[in-house]
Amino acid sequence: MTALARPTNGRMIGGVCAALARRFGTSATTMRVIFLLSCLLPGPQFLLYIGLWIFLPSEDKARTSW
Repeated sequence: MTALARPTNGRMIGGVCAALARRFGTSATTMRVIFLLSCLLPGPQFLLYIGLWIFLPSEDKARTSW
């Protein structure tokens, strides 16, 4: 299993959806649509996205830490 890290390629804003898509084996577009649809529901989705953006390392930084 690979570590969860934001990819350097294929990211739109922060790479969070691309990282989650890679982890769960789906396309980044599908994960982005799921995120956008979840924003229509009440809850802290946007805050969770910001938190993951801050705490998930970028792929290039994750590589150098090993």
